[in-house]
Amino acid sequence: FSTLSFPVELSVLCPHRYSLEDEPSNLDEMPLMMSEEGFENDESDYQTLPRARVNQRQRGLGWFLLGGWKVLCGSCCDCLAHTCRRKKELKARTVWLGCPEKCEEKYPRNAIKNQKYNIFTFVPGVLYQQFKFFLNLYFLVVACSQFVPSLKIGYLYTYWAPLGFVLAVTMVREAVDEVRRYQRDKEMNSQLYSKLTVRGKIQVKSSDIQVGDLIIVEKCKTFNGHTNLFFSVCAFFPGACFIRTDQLDGETDWKLKVAVSCTQRLPALGDLFSISAYVYAQKPQLDIHSFEGNFTREDTDPQIHESLSIENTLWASTVVASGTVIGVVIYTGKETRSVLNTSYAKNKVGLLDLELNRLTKALFLAQVVLSIVMVALQGFVGPWFRNLFRFVVLFSYIIPISLRVNLDMGKSAYGWMIMKDENIPGTVVRTSTIPEELGRLVYLLTDKTGTLTQNEMIFKRLHLGTVSYGTDTMDEIQSHIVQSYPSSQPSNGSSSGATPSRKSQAAAPKVRKSVSSRIHEAVKAIALCHNVTPVYESRAGVNGETESAEADQDFSDDNRTYQASSPDEVALVRWTESVGLTLVNRDLTSLQLKTPSGQILTFYILQIFPFTSESKRMGIIVREESTGDITFYMKGADVAMASIVQYNDWLEEECGNMAREGLRTLVVAKKSLSEEQYQDFENRYNQAKLSIHDRALKVAAVVESLEREMELLCLTGVEDQLQADVRPTLELLRNAGIKIWMLTGDKLETATCIAKSSHLVSRNQDIHVFRPVSNRGEAHLELNAFRRKHDCALVISGDSLEVCLRYYEHEFVELACQCPAVVCCRCSPTQKAQIVRLLQQHTANRTCAIGDGGNDVSMIQAADCGIGIEGKEGKQASLAADFSITQFKHIGRLLMVHGRNSYKRSAALGQFVMHRGMIISTMQAVFSSIFYFASVPLYQGFLMVGYATIYTMFPVFSLVLDQDVKPEMALLYPELYKDLTKGRSLSFKTFLIWVLVSVYQGGILMYGALVLFESEFVHVVAISFTALILTELLMVALTIRTWHWLMVVAEFFSLGCYVASLAFLNEYFDLSFITTRAFLWKVCAITLVSCLPLYIIKYLKRKFSPPSYSKLSS
Repeated sequence: FSTLSFPVELSVLCPHRYSLEDEPSNLDEMPLMMSEEGFENDESDYQTLPRARVNQRQRGLGWFLLGGWKVLCGSCCDCLAHTCRRKKELKARTVWLGCPEKCEEKYPRNAIKNQKYNIFTFVPGVLYQQFKFFLNLYFLVVACSQFVPSLKIGYLYTYWAPLGFVLAVTMVREAVDEVRRYQRDKEMNSQLYSKLTVRGKIQVKSSDIQVGDLIIVEKCKTFNGHTNLFFSVCAFFPGACFIRTDQLDGETDWKLKVAVSCTQRLPALGDLFSISAYVYAQKPQLDIHSFEGNFTREDTDPQIHESLSIENTLWASTVVASGTVIGVVIYTGKETRSVLNTSYAKNKVGLLDLELNRLTKALFLAQVVLSIVMVALQGFVGPWFRNLFRFVVLFSYIIPISLRVNLDMGKSAYGWMIMKDENIPGTVVRTSTIPEELGRLVYLLTDKTGTLTQNEMIFKRLHLGTVSYGTDTMDEIQSHIVQSYPSSQPSNGSSSGATPSRKSQAAAPKVRKSVSSRIHEAVKAIALCHNVTPVYESRAGVNGETESAEADQDFSDDNRTYQASSPDEVALVRWTESVGLTLVNRDLTSLQLKTPSGQILTFYILQIFPFTSESKRMGIIVREESTGDITFYMKGADVAMASIVQYNDWLEEECGNMAREGLRTLVVAKKSLSEEQYQDFENRYNQAKLSIHDRALKVAAVVESLEREMELLCLTGVEDQLQADVRPTLELLRNAGIKIWMLTGDKLETATCIAKSSHLVSRNQDIHVFRPVSNRGEAHLELNAFRRKHDCALVISGDSLEVCLRYYEHEFVELACQCPAVVCCRCSPTQKAQIVRLLQQHTANRTCAIGDGGNDVSMIQAADCGIGIEGKEGKQASLAADFSITQFKHIGRLLMVHGRNSYKRSAALGQFVMHRGMIISTMQAVFSSIFYFASVPLYQGFLMVGYATIYTMFPVFSLVLDQDVKPEMALLYPELYKDLTKGRSLSFKTFLIWVLVSVYQGGILMYGALVLFESEFVHVVAISFTALILTELLMVALTIRTWHWLMVVAEFFSLGCYVASLAFLNEYFDLSFITTRAFLWKVCAITLVSCLPLYIIKYLKRKFSPPSYSKLSS
């Protein structure tokens, strides 16, 4: 079991109130679809206007009858449910160490429950889910009517057996899923953890853990509650541990967690019970990236207060990667971050299912009309309403119950074929209900990093303002670093180790000296300003941790790997290693660098300011051991750093140049601090960290006091390589008529460059960059400017997008949908999902979202079809998606081949099953009209059951193997995909054609049998039923476009079953008659008349109006 949550999205889940900014008084005339009335209204934004107009409508009797009663009932039910399920208000808490009994409130059990039903609600719940669909409810009513003697038409089993089979299959499937969920929950809740008590360690189940318990979490153990760390034993860091959060936020890199320093100094574990201490923690929050609390120890004078942050926590669903952790439980069960952030995916229904549902309702209407006509022709004599219901039951085969069964089995078959396709290995179908959606997509919304790109960072460029170094000139940087640290220096790290030696400076020319010094400062800053930790693999042996620790001190290059939360940082540190300055060791208080000459430079870490999405930068304050100099290093995005560094005339231009090359840029700067400056800062910083209210704002304000007039050192450029075959895949999708939107959190320039390099935007295509807008007037003018552009790709930032959607949602979506490609940069996960929903609402077209990280989950679940890639950011997107692939290039075959086949096959299968029901209903109508409109069934008992099952089921179901175009042809001519999105394979036109065919064939079969029979009525049944079976088998052959050997087997097997069963059907047939030649020629003649004209029409249509795919295949 893994509880999935979505980071970055959480901060914007809460409603955010916007204020209208200064409206320009003189706006140009805007030829958009916005009314003047709406634009002039300053009291509400654009989104509320349509709602206001709806509310102003008269709610009279007409409104109530036309659907208002549904609205009122729904509102009442929602209100009642809300009252019954009123949630307890979440509050901040005080947790005493090891004393759960001191808790003031009762907190939820630490138990996981993912079951939908319990033993009492299972049967009612499953039945409700089935009968809320029109098709199943209709058959239930028809089957129940057979218990009324006056309405009984035939044997009960002819109605209840098919319905019972469908319900039994559904119940068994649900029961199996429910049992699996129960077993997974039980396994998770029964996991044993070590609990620390006064008497020592005891084993407790996960479900028995309480708030206030002291829990010991070992290496490679997943924890199911939320703790604050008090002890930590780690091979790399004393008082810290590494955790993996891939099941929580999709990131696979290790993260460093730090123990509370006060308790870390205790001599033994048991001493935790001898102190009087508590944790004050904020109320349970959605945000997994922040935590505010205080640790207080009362039994000392003065009391010890220590602030707690995200670095001191271990969230549920995270894994301890190294070390052993002792922590106090703060949140349990439903109040953990992982459960609070659990997103429940909507129940997706395919477009084909909705279309079939509409056709089913049309058939029901036709059935009722036909029954009324039959009663009217009777003259409404006697109990006509009873006869009306009997006719409705008689014609109930117009809507076949086998339709749902056949389609569900077909979907399962398509899923199996997709997973067995050797050309797309590793593909997993997680939602078997919507494979046809793959053939109906119009919009593809894709993530950038890890989806179009590999998320493998390579250092490409270093720019110092006057000189730039690329991959081919890195050896020059290496030589400068070697000169800066000559081998004659002592290995203990002297003062000259931090600056280039006087001798090397004197020997070099003036320009060289200046450049050498700047290179040295830049490389040292990059090597120091990060959150990277070198990890050394343990050697083979029995001592485990000990040998790992020894290897740590060995600093050998062979077994060193780097761990960090960002692949960009790892790329930077690997680059500094390649040019000679290697990070060899790091703990909580210091880090060590190794120079080209082998000497070790030690720097003490005084403060670290981690990267956040709001600040877009990270900083570190270090003190050099040899000189005692204190330096503040900072690196971050150019938009954040531009106002922090000293004035320069090259940063903005070079950032733009690097972004155009597709490089991710970081600006590096430094500031030297005196001892007095640092002490003043530290006092203010510690004071801000202890505050409970507005802690984040106060801490940020103190840090910003340092971020002034910093010395700009360099600009770095890191490349994220494209995935394999991204360009041909995007070109294939574009030729198929699919519009591709790239939604990314990266900066505008980088996103634009990747869009060009990946050929998302073709080289000869114009790009319109939507200028940043912050209010309604600016959005008005910019939309006017965008409207004048034709056939150009759109690039827009998340902030501007939000403003446009706030005021001009409909207009913006209408203009954006006309673009061949759209790039949305600086997008939050919530905005990604919002864009998907906008396209669904405004275009009514099918959307597909593809991504690889936890921040793509909301977009994937919102789309009609979600595709996840198993990437470096973990499996969260893959697990949440409907389809999981291993590489982006596989999406081409998934859509062009499997999407096409699934849609075409289901359309043919659904219509043929309906034809099978309509043809027998037509025969029943003809029979009743000839015999004085009597409501008597033509075929009874086993004949009807056999007709829907063994006599025709296998050939009809074999249509799931049919294909109109070979896979190679579908990939070679992706333009064929455009026809699928028009829905021509299943429409009212094709449905009416099948209705006409059914009426023609049913009439011929019935009239032919009545004309050709001689003496007994039983001969009519034998002739017409046999001709019906042969007609259905021949019609399957007529429908098939590409024969498969299993289709031939199905045809002959069904025919053999019917012939063999004739010996046992003496209750319905005259066995002496069906063995005569008269029976055979009459059956053949009727079958020929019913099928031959259709074969001729099909031949002529193929000859004079062939479909597009047949032209290609010929």
